[in-house]
Amino acid sequence: MDDPYALLGVARTATPEQIKSAYRKLARSLHPDLNPGNKQAEEKFKKVSAAYDLLGDPAKRARFDAGEIDASGAERPRTSYRTYAEGGAGGKYSEGFRFGDNADDIFAELLRRRSKGRNKGWNFFDQEEMEVPNKGADARYSLRITLPEAVMGATKRITLPNGKNLAVKVPPGSKDGATLRLKGQGNAGRSGGPAGDALVELKVDPHPFFSREGDDILVTVPVTLPEAVLGGKVTVPTVDGKVALTVPPGSNSGTVLRLKGKGAPSGGGRGDQLVTLKVVLPDRPDTELEEFLRDWTAKHPYDVRSKLGMS
Repeated sequence: MDDPYALLGVARTATPEQIKSAYRKLARSLHPDLNPGNKQAEEKFKKVSAAYDLLGDPAKRARFDAGEIDASGAERPRTSYRTYAEGGAGGKYSEGFRFGDNADDIFAELLRRRSKGRNKGWNFFDQEEMEVPNKGADARYSLRITLPEAVMGATKRITLPNGKNLAVKVPPGSKDGATLRLKGQGNAGRSGGPAGDALVELKVDPHPFFSREGDDILVTVPVTLPEAVLGGKVTVPTVDGKVALTVPPGSNSGTVLRLKGKGAPSGGGRGDQLVTLKVVLPDRPDTELEEFLRDWTAKHPYDVRSKLGMS
């Protein structure tokens, strides 16, 4: 299993700020949306993201450095007599003898068990007598998904820390940090007890141009000067495909237009997509446009900063 420090290219003494900076730099170069069809970049992005999940969390990082969890975040086995002897109800010795600290209590308990036919040859630690079924521990896993996958739902294949390969259905409308519980897919139980569950925490990757606010999807769309002044139809992206949007004449930068039902699922319906317009001038200077505006400005002066007390 890859060393998370090596994946991020930082030393084990790195500060949280250095770890975050290293992750952001790698994420910008490896993000699947910026490397379409590049499986190698996608796989490395997943590994880098998992490494940041671990080292970006101070508590998880401390447990990893102490050897309590592995690079996937799974608990390392810790079995000892003390673990069983001092465990709560259901532990290996939880049905132990009911006596105090003196020899009379011990002798009385042995006689009680013998009279009930349970001592079986005075075997003080008889396995059949002492073991009780115990449910296995839950297995934890972190699954990275894109924002469109979180909004629209998806089926992802994951390999759990115990080696099981599973198809996980991400419900539509899932949010960052949500946990999916897969019944009986955790660690095996003891003494015939049931297996634990697999707890899959969803991590939604930042998107190049979409963001989410509650059940609404936000996106900024550039428009040309003629589109802003004269209005018209422009094509904009949504989480489930491209759609045509009508830009009203005289639209400014910062104008917000609403696409009904193009947000995240919620309560049987869907939120909206909020499109913020951004007026963008030509990349190169245009002398004809400059001459037109000089003439137009001289005939149509107007003040846009009067509300700031600067007129």
